[in-house]
Amino acid sequence: MIRAGVIGWPVAHSRSPLIHGYWLKRYGIDGSYDRHAVEPGAAAAFVRSLRERGLAGCNVTLPHKEAVYAAADETLPAARAAGAANTLWFENDRLMADNTDAAGYLNSLLAAVPGLDLASKTVAVLGAGGAARGIIFALHGAGVGTVHVFNRTRTRADAVATYFGSKVNAHDWNERVAGSRGADLIVNTTALGLAGGDPLDMDVSQLKASCIVSDIVYVPLETPLLAAAKARGLRTVDGLDMLLHQAVPGFEMWFGVRPEVTPELRALLVRDIEGT
Repeated sequence: MIRAGVIGWPVAHSRSPLIHGYWLKRYGIDGSYDRHAVEPGAAAAFVRSLRERGLAGCNVTLPHKEAVYAAADETLPAARAAGAANTLWFENDRLMADNTDAAGYLNSLLAAVPGLDLASKTVAVLGAGGAARGIIFALHGAGVGTVHVFNRTRTRADAVATYFGSKVNAHDWNERVAGSRGADLIVNTTALGLAGGDPLDMDVSQLKASCIVSDIVYVPLETPLLAAAKARGLRTVDGLDMLLHQAVPGFEMWFGVRPEVTPELRALLVRDIEGT
């Protein structure tokens, strides 16, 4: 039996077992995928002992993504861009680390908007953390033109702009509305709008009629940002498909099959999120 799992603190909320359990059953694979609660400060030691624990690899959720990135033997470009990793596996005896949120976001966007051409497009990114960095990395690979980053701490936005170069511009948080007027795509990479958390105050009334509005938050599925965009008739992309698509590479690495993100799988997660 091949074993994998997800580590975090807390980790009981993770929906990764639902996703991977669905795929294991669908493809008839003798495997398991479980949650592992790992306290802060213990993540590096845990992932260095994955093989001793009988695990082929793992996913990583908060607050361990930076710690496991530092503990890996080799990191892939998306992880280096984000400074964080969410997917670990072994190649020979080397612990490999990637950030599949980057490709997960891009693939979810392209699945939601078939035929979308991102070449030379203008993007507004809310937030400047690891998620923002990974998404900008993926968007650059897709050929976007200019990226505007808005963050509550300006120095973090400046650091993102410095890392990616001249196509990324840093802005103060209070410039987000005016600075997004010309955007073809806007993505919220912050936790603002998360159920039970602080709201995201973002006026979408001045966005272009063709602007796509996306949010990586998936609880609730329709965040206030997406609800406001829909009310304006804008195309929206929720965060659930990013969660689903980011899981694909890890499953393939551990279990040897590249899984498909299906409507049935999405419906399973929707029912779980909505408690139905």
